[in-house]
Amino acid sequence: MSGVASPMLPWGRLDGRTLLTARWVVGHVGGRHRLFEQGELVFEGERVVFVGHGFPGEVARRVDYGAALIGPGFVDLDALSDLDTTILGYDNGPAWKKGRVWPRDYVEGGPVEMVSTDELVFQKRYAFAHLLRNGITTALPIASLFYREWGETWDEFASAGEIAEGLGLRVYLGPAYRTGNQVVEADGTIGTVFDEERGLAGLAEAVRFCEAFEGRAGGLVRTMLAPDRVETCTPELVRRGAAAAREMGVPLRQHCCQSRIEYELVLRLRGMSPPEWLESLGALGPWALLPHGTFVSGSSRVSRPGRDLEIIRDSGAAIVHCPLVSARGGNVIESFARYRRTGIRMGMGTDTWPADMVANMQAGMMLCRVVESDAMACRSEDYYDAATVGGADALGRPDLGRLAVGAMADITVFDLSAPHLGQVIDPIQTMMIAGRGTDCSTVIVGGRASVQGGAIPGVDWKDFTARAQAQFGRVMAGYPRRTLGHPPVEEIFSSAYPVERRPGA
Repeated sequence: MSGVASPMLPWGRLDGRTLLTARWVVGHVGGRHRLFEQGELVFEGERVVFVGHGFPGEVARRVDYGAALIGPGFVDLDALSDLDTTILGYDNGPAWKKGRVWPRDYVEGGPVEMVSTDELVFQKRYAFAHLLRNGITTALPIASLFYREWGETWDEFASAGEIAEGLGLRVYLGPAYRTGNQVVEADGTIGTVFDEERGLAGLAEAVRFCEAFEGRAGGLVRTMLAPDRVETCTPELVRRGAAAAREMGVPLRQHCCQSRIEYELVLRLRGMSPPEWLESLGALGPWALLPHGTFVSGSSRVSRPGRDLEIIRDSGAAIVHCPLVSARGGNVIESFARYRRTGIRMGMGTDTWPADMVANMQAGMMLCRVVESDAMACRSEDYYDAATVGGADALGRPDLGRLAVGAMADITVFDLSAPHLGQVIDPIQTMMIAGRGTDCSTVIVGGRASVQGGAIPGVDWKDFTARAQAQFGRVMAGYPRRTLGHPPVEEIFSSAYPVERRPGA
């Protein structure tokens, strides 16, 4: 076998075949993942041409990663794409009292953008770089609308496409739209406020975006429709969005069954549960992605009887499981194992900081075992499947989430020599016990190296961190304007312990 051996790949597009070796390779054979010890992976252009042992052909280059696991890239169906404001609520609640729900006087005064155009561009670049650094090769961005004037815009997502292409991240893009929003009244009760004309205009712009950007950057940029949470949508918006998704053949991601407030608001407004309502409007199908699926009939969180899970299963829609952000809010699906037994399609999302799919799989496994009171309720491969083939299948992409002949060369190299991993047993189990997303030292997307040795061309992590911190401070400073009663920042965001500042500071 010929080919030049090198500890690293050249940056950019590669000519000829590239052979990668490591202690372990996750290949995909016979419809499921399989571990190849001392395995080989060969790709040419953007596609995998061989996985297994003893490649017989000629190659242009060889890279041996040694004590590592070569696996498919993670598919993140709800990928953090901004500076995560949900972490501001970690020890600061309830949400309606701490600026996470717009007060009535803020709505009547006219919501405003809390971030500039330049800041929106930066936060996409910042977030996309972190997704790649954590081994996520396909991402469907999600950002908070709490600090936006209403929805997302064509221009910011046009920029997002350019950023993804430059960094080498596979994305499904579409500006979020809505016809309504939650609002908190002076007495603390939560309702909704609607502006259907504005929301339908947002949907029309999102459809035009899909038509213009689908397949850009040689297929690296695809599109989706991304309505906001189910309670912020009117029936007409839901119907038109679902019809557009079916017609264009793009995914439609609709946050659903995420909170008690959402579930109760939909019951009050529509007389049905969220899945029942979406089904009645023709808004469920194999193209539908539903984060988070935690509040459903048959769970301890919903007393109303119903068939929510069966409705989702029978429609072919996929639940996007985001265990870390749910657990931070005191919520959990009941359970990942039960949903799988029910026959529901399951993918994974990060949806919070850090953008660490490994941390989400770890949290999900532990939560599932606790909920089921059974350490064997789920296994490591169940979550690894959800983060790879589960997400890919939810997108209708049999060429993603797996390393098989003909699949996209979306590859992660997980370093098994990191000291914090301790003793390596099975590589997937070791990842689930002690791994971190940033153990993915090399990330390849479509045959192009996007991350090597933790570095991304053009990304200065120190500069990114400083800029993100400054921007986050400005967002926090704007919270009193859109918080009930307009308290000072110090009352909205508590400190873990009393703070004593230097005199004169």
